[in-house]
Amino acid sequence: MNVNAKPLSELSRLEQCLKSASTPFKCAPQQLITSGECHDPRTTVLQTGIIEIYRCSDELLVGIATAPFILGLSTVMINHSLEYRVVAKTSCTGFYLPTETTRQLIQQNALWKEAFGWLSWINYILEKRDMQLVGNNSYHQIRAMLLNMAEWDETLRSKIGVMNHIQQSTRISRSVVAEVLAALRQGNYINMSRGKLVSINRLPTEY
Repeated sequence: MNVNAKPLSELSRLEQCLKSASTPFKCAPQQLITSGECHDPRTTVLQTGIIEIYRCSDELLVGIATAPFILGLSTVMINHSLEYRVVAKTSCTGFYLPTETTRQLIQQNALWKEAFGWLSWINYILEKRDMQLVGNNSYHQIRAMLLNMAEWDETLRSKIGVMNHIQQSTRISRSVVAEVLAALRQGNYINMSRGKLVSINRLPTEY
């Protein structure tokens, strides 16, 4: 099993089960999907589009997710409200339902294995992010962010500005990010066009 690969079969079975009791939504780019202020925990399933997930306490960009994706599944087992603000990066469609309904449907359809598989993958992605960012110096954080962006498909990379993405995800000052990116471009380590990452040739381990 490729640990980096999204568990699509598990996600598909969960989606098919949950949508029967859900409320659909459609969002335009930059529209708020969830605010983090809802006191009634719910599960949100993104069926099409790209979203940005921000931590409400400090507006840190936690990550970017592409459809299909499920938010809030952890509240099925832990009764808490998600402290995140989710914004549509592109036009998005999906559906949402109360956490209690999600719990009942997973129980009725014996989908705990699928739920565990999805949450395990989310946990792995967050652990990977922490390993790359927490406790590392500015250059190593920027390097990790660039390597992550290089793994995105071309369509996603074309929509995300490198400077803003790194700064919002790490809180490293814009001047430092700009200096490092300029040096990497000058050394032909990375290729950029109109502020977007095109490709990485190689990245030095130290700056």
